[in-house]
Amino acid sequence: MKFPKITTCLLMFSSPLYAQQAMDVDTVDVLEEMVISSPVAESSDDLAHPMIRLRDDELRNKIGATLGETLQNELGVANQSFGSGVGTPVIRGQSGTRVKVLQNSLGNNDVSALSADHATGVDPIIAERIEVVRGASTLLYGSGATGGIVNVIDNRIPEQLFDKNISGAGEQRYDSATDETSSALKLEGGKNQFAYHVDGFYRDAGNTRIGGMAIDEARARQHDPSFQAVPVGELQNTDGFINNTQTRTRGGSAGFSMIGDVGLAGASINQLEKNYGIPPDGHGDTPVHVEMKQTKYDFKSQLNDPFAFAQTLKMKFGYTDYAHTEFDGNIAGTTFLNQTYESRFELAHTPLIKNNKGVLGFQSSNGAFVGLGEEGKIVPKSNIDTYSLFNVESIKDGAMTYEIGGRIESTQLTPENRNDVSYIPLSGSLSAAWEVNAHNKVDVALTHTQRAPQIQELFSDGFHFATRSYEIGNAHLNKELSTNLDLSYQFNASWVRADVSVFHHWVSDYIYQQRDKAQLFDAQNAQLIASDLACDHCFPLLHTQQQAAMFKGFEAKTVFPLMDNKLGLVDLTLFGDYTRGTFDKGGDVPRMPPLRYGVQVSYDKNEWSSHVRLTRGEAQTYTGDNETTTPAYLLLNLGTQYNIAHFTQADIVLFAKGKNLLDETIRSSVSYLRNFAPDAGRSAEVGIRVSY
Repeated sequence: MKFPKITTCLLMFSSPLYAQQAMDVDTVDVLEEMVISSPVAESSDDLAHPMIRLRDDELRNKIGATLGETLQNELGVANQSFGSGVGTPVIRGQSGTRVKVLQNSLGNNDVSALSADHATGVDPIIAERIEVVRGASTLLYGSGATGGIVNVIDNRIPEQLFDKNISGAGEQRYDSATDETSSALKLEGGKNQFAYHVDGFYRDAGNTRIGGMAIDEARARQHDPSFQAVPVGELQNTDGFINNTQTRTRGGSAGFSMIGDVGLAGASINQLEKNYGIPPDGHGDTPVHVEMKQTKYDFKSQLNDPFAFAQTLKMKFGYTDYAHTEFDGNIAGTTFLNQTYESRFELAHTPLIKNNKGVLGFQSSNGAFVGLGEEGKIVPKSNIDTYSLFNVESIKDGAMTYEIGGRIESTQLTPENRNDVSYIPLSGSLSAAWEVNAHNKVDVALTHTQRAPQIQELFSDGFHFATRSYEIGNAHLNKELSTNLDLSYQFNASWVRADVSVFHHWVSDYIYQQRDKAQLFDAQNAQLIASDLACDHCFPLLHTQQQAAMFKGFEAKTVFPLMDNKLGLVDLTLFGDYTRGTFDKGGDVPRMPPLRYGVQVSYDKNEWSSHVRLTRGEAQTYTGDNETTTPAYLLLNLGTQYNIAHFTQADIVLFAKGKNLLDETIRSSVSYLRNFAPDAGRSAEVGIRVSY
């Protein structure tokens, strides 16, 4: 596997194995234990695979307007934006259903995985913590999550009793990039065996400010014949801002639980409404905006030591009612409706052998989905039923920790006026973590996953307003099979902390959308025409295809503590990540993130903390057929916060951020709108958090 030259430098910084004998054990920095939501592992050190975990001040400092924006600076993660209102995480080049988004360990059951213009049904501003998990533990929640699992935990159904009858937290932010004001408030507490949680939030943002022109006209014309009817220089472009990128979001939840020695039982209701604009493509068409509404009902119960074989028995049940309508001006165009019931049962058993723990369970999802367009149903009304059995076991043997997992699913899709389609994905994983000594740890994981095609990949047939493309599915798709090898090395000492991961994924029958070079969709006459014909209202034609592909890459981070004395704590961090996707028959997988690397300097003293971070993103030239390149960029960010502790029995935190201070025009290679909607330009964000 060949990586760019920067890898050599990063590996040199993060491979101090030779120094292990010279270090005294007492000098090692002891990292705080992190209790995580995986039922198998009790701390991050027990996991035999990579993981990202954000909580407390670290999470609050990284909160963005979307889930993708919140995670975009984590190693291996990029943000697939579709204007400021949409941002979904891309992990190691994988997106859509290959990155499964959960809310409190249940599927979010929105339609964000079906298309890049669909926002996720979870807002990160309400999160208590966000976890990104890869490896065997992903099989607890679904098959085919080759990118990983993103679990957003918001404590809407409390699992622990509170110390106070009433406590709470509030937050107010302002971001100059979009003139966004956002407010969030939560109250929680309880008495005796009763606990409750209530939260609410509101966001209001205008058009996104940028450092140059919104549309890169030369690249927009390069592979898109639909621009032939518009003379060069006559696209409706904007300078300094992206038109029609306003967004407004509001939501909230209320939940309660009864908690005792025997276990707990609780319920919650959550509602989210979002209205966001889609950046225009310069043709001068009527602006498109999306109105989304989602209501969720969740139930949870747990029994402690219910019988001899079981330590805990958990049940979760959720119902989601989702509606998403795309408006062409004030006229309703494409509409997506999704109603889903999901349930899961988890049994954490007593050790079968010494130092063993494990979870086995059952999960089901039963939904009804339809995509409606002006011409009719662009995705036929379909019942989607999935039933799964899963088991993940962990065994610790001295310096070794082994984890093995398996999952079997049965997926049945029953479309209206079409033949039924069924799949049985089988997945398994084996991983091992070796604690070489107090300073060195090596992890290796081998995972085989199978993913059933999604409803829109199979049956799409119609014009999609927000993406301004005609999408055609393939009813004869096979299961997507992926074999993933991951290797990571960690070093922890007083003078340096290092973490390096490399991966190689082999995928047969990889499913993707390919732009048609020979045909266009003539929206005015509702027909397909040759791409060399003149047409005033023509749009790209996208076909769903599959072929074998390969993905490889790395993530690396090295932290050097430069100072730790009465003047404060200074850390220097070097970081980088890279993903390369190719098809076995030749060519590149589209929308892969570029090589990124950079440096961060952090300073902490008492109640004050700050950092400055410089990231270099290289040009992405491996773009795939009929896709455009993206130029290199430099991204300079800084942040600072001051904690006013225990001010009249409340903690108050003041914070400020400077983002894209070089005012670069950054076009993301993972975005479908790279040529029409660059990332926000130079901006400032200020805010205050109060907790009681």
